[in-house]
Amino acid sequence: MTTQPVALEATDDIDLADRLKAGRARVMEELHKLIVGQEDVIEQVLLSLFVGGNSLIVGVPGLAKTLLIHTIAQVLDLKFSRIQFTPDLMPSDITGTDLVQEDPDTGQRRMAFMPGPVFANIILADEINRTPPKTQAALLEAMQEHRVTVQGRTYELEEPFFVFATQNPIELEGTYPLPEAQLDRFMFNIIMDYLPHDEEMQVVRSTTAIQSHTFEHAVTGADIVAFQQLVRKVPVSDPVLKYAVDLARTSRPIEDGSPEFIKKWVSYGASVRAAQYLILGAKARALMNGQYHVHFDDIRALAHPVLRHRILTNFHAESEQITTEYLIDQLLDTVPTPKSGM
Repeated sequence: MTTQPVALEATDDIDLADRLKAGRARVMEELHKLIVGQEDVIEQVLLSLFVGGNSLIVGVPGLAKTLLIHTIAQVLDLKFSRIQFTPDLMPSDITGTDLVQEDPDTGQRRMAFMPGPVFANIILADEINRTPPKTQAALLEAMQEHRVTVQGRTYELEEPFFVFATQNPIELEGTYPLPEAQLDRFMFNIIMDYLPHDEEMQVVRSTTAIQSHTFEHAVTGADIVAFQQLVRKVPVSDPVLKYAVDLARTSRPIEDGSPEFIKKWVSYGASVRAAQYLILGAKARALMNGQYHVHFDDIRALAHPVLRHRILTNFHAESEQITTEYLIDQLLDTVPTPKSGM
């Protein structure tokens, strides 16, 4: 096993890496003033922020998805906007629109742009699968480009900018599932599940009493932007990079040498974005843990949230009740770790 040299040699980079690690701890501490448990969920949300990615959060109603994202915005002192997606929501309801306004001094009328709720730092797109594709696309342009186009004019969105979209897995009637190409734009598919008994007791006790919370802003929006640049400087050895790419490629049934269980149960495997987000997420995870380089374990830890919405099962998998989670477990068991590297 070889040792990856530290590449973050500049004093400013080392100081910023220390601030990222300390900031992560402070943010977690502030969040837990209001949020009980959900450690893995919070970590994946923070990884999204430090990378600059957008994520999908899936969970049944009542698990505090909205509360979590709103609280993170408060802790970071960022502008928060919640958009409730409904079948009658129009693209202009998200982006904003031009309205006729009268100048009180001259009495002349002119067109003025009125920004929509997308003009914020953290957007919660609640039940994104309940609105038609045309409206979904308006948000996805903002996610991808960090800008919106209205009446032929382009408006830049303020940085940092993130979208966290939620889906309800139990009410599928009247929904418009996101196409695979649009799902692929989300860095993580974060599963939010029920809390253990003791933590649920704590939630019920605290939320049925008088609540008063103030948050310290240990990390700012400018810090987040700086962290995103730092993450991309973290070195990755060739064996670790190869491992991430191999995980994505092995999930595709069309690849030569893909395992039999992939050919049997998978229609489409992960795209190149999967490997990109595995590496970016692993870089951020390494920094959060006080490391200056990426380990194989960082890749493995993020395989499920990165791959679960990118591996599409076929009819045979559904008939045999084979889940994507099971297939990812099999991939992690099947894809060998390169002999050299970290």
